[in-house]
Amino acid sequence: MKPLLETIDFPAQLRQLDRKQLPQLADELREFLIHSVSQTGGHLSSNLGVVELTIALHYVFNTPDDRLVWDVGHQTYPHKILTGRREAMSGLRKEGGIAGFPRRAESEYDAFGAGHSSTSISAALGMAVAALQAGSDRRAVAIIGDGAMTAGMAFEALNNAGAMDANLLVILNDNDMSISPNVGALNNYLARLLSGKLYDRMRRGTEKVLGVAPHILELAKRAEEHVKGMVTPSTLFEEFGFNYIGPIDGHDLDALVATLSNIRKLKGPQFLHVVTQKGYGFKPAEDNPGKFHGVGKFDPANGKAITSGGKKTYTQVFGEWLVDMATKDKRLVGITPAMCDGSGLNAFQEQFPDRYFDVGIAEQHALTFAAGLACDGSKPVVAIYSTFLQRAYDQLIHDIALQNLPVLLAIDRAGLVGADGPTHAGSFDISYLRCIPNMVVMCPSDENECRQMLYTGFMLDMPSAVRYPRGCGSGVTIEKTMQALPLGKGEIRRKGKKVAILAFGSMLQPALAAAEKLDATVANMRFVKPLDNALVYELAASHDLIVTVEENAVMGGAGAAVMEALQAVGSAVKTLVLGLPDEFIEHGTPEKMLAACGLDAAGIASAIEKTLTE
Repeated sequence: MKPLLETIDFPAQLRQLDRKQLPQLADELREFLIHSVSQTGGHLSSNLGVVELTIALHYVFNTPDDRLVWDVGHQTYPHKILTGRREAMSGLRKEGGIAGFPRRAESEYDAFGAGHSSTSISAALGMAVAALQAGSDRRAVAIIGDGAMTAGMAFEALNNAGAMDANLLVILNDNDMSISPNVGALNNYLARLLSGKLYDRMRRGTEKVLGVAPHILELAKRAEEHVKGMVTPSTLFEEFGFNYIGPIDGHDLDALVATLSNIRKLKGPQFLHVVTQKGYGFKPAEDNPGKFHGVGKFDPANGKAITSGGKKTYTQVFGEWLVDMATKDKRLVGITPAMCDGSGLNAFQEQFPDRYFDVGIAEQHALTFAAGLACDGSKPVVAIYSTFLQRAYDQLIHDIALQNLPVLLAIDRAGLVGADGPTHAGSFDISYLRCIPNMVVMCPSDENECRQMLYTGFMLDMPSAVRYPRGCGSGVTIEKTMQALPLGKGEIRRKGKKVAILAFGSMLQPALAAAEKLDATVANMRFVKPLDNALVYELAASHDLIVTVEENAVMGGAGAAVMEALQAVGSAVKTLVLGLPDEFIEHGTPEKMLAACGLDAAGIASAIEKTLTE
């Protein structure tokens, strides 16, 4: 007999099923998901936790006309499978394949692109208001996790939405039991009751009748809050102007379908609290949801990773340096906006729990919190991805740089990031950091240089940043001793003729390889700011062509800094600036992505040869 999942290509077919068939579909979908991700890698725990919720949403709502807006996007694989992309899952996050996050250009069912956290409520509210203005009964639903609810943007949107009459449903996917453990048959029953039309009419009718007697109305509201508060944490969200419903079991399809069916008939802002379990239905992921949040290929029979071993990653180098530095200096505190695992802070957290601060998905707060610590004698190190640092740009300028505070930014995932694609690429940090006064910006060319630069930045009495790529470096020996590098000084790594390649960070190795073919000089520039102007001028005076290479946007990047330096002294030397083009680079393997941008050894050599013949 044909599996039920294979009969579902689009939600319209799903809505033809009998409700009794939905649990079977959930089992098949979960099994397909485990086997699919085991072959491609990707996000697993979060997706396993929303299988039933995804089925219920597409079963109740008329998608794609009704809009589903998924926050972050880590949990959209079941959604993709049910919306015409089941066969395409074999190419997930691969070159030419589907993305690991929602993308409007990929499917009409992806109402809003995601990748960064806490945007869903704002976007869904915009869609709900657009429907209201168009006189449409179209519904907008935001699905947001409890982690994403830690961001200020989510509460800004809730505050705005509660004052409107738009038909917005916010679903809180509480998968860490962080708000309430009250889940079970009684709560599921009460959720259905509180989402029903009878209760809604009674509540609205009472407000109209008692509105002429404000004191009695206030008494009635307090009584309602008391009754609901005995079993639900409703007060906070109802203060925002939402009708709170829940919590309900996010793996109980009967409760989900019944509750969502009732809510779809209600007007105004609604808030549904759903409790799910990360990794649900796959024991290895249930036991260790953090490990299975983002995974490579693994054996679906036991969850064991399929790895080839290898060198230390830059993230591991940072994590080891942080522990070593914290041992030497009690002023050091480590800060992360909810990226402990990804940023390599696990060992630091275990050894220095009183100096470790996970502030949640709140990048803006992370930087100003660090600024406050720095004001009173602490030495904060903020571990943050390049793509997420963008979200705290004002705080970096206004709260840290303007006050010249000694905060060290350990910027992970600088440059292209492979399978995660443009939402997570660190393509812009050199450009947006180098224009800020008081900043020191460093780009390590290997793992040992990364360790020494982290020490260099930490020892400075001013803001500094070390940007390093995802994955491994060249595998050099990492010195345990730490020594500050001369501020703003590069080094010659190869002497050649006619052409001088000024390499920044990760581009040193392909630059050296290209230089072997061309007999070119190669400088490891190390610092973007302050730039080693003396070295730039020396190379410009002794070579016919100056080439800059960086894994950052060409516009406003390190190459632009070199051009500005040359212009300042009226140099007429011929120049070539190589870096990431003015476009968003699609996901794929890092090697192929860099080659497509002309940033591998062959691409660098080819671009130089072409310039020399012009």
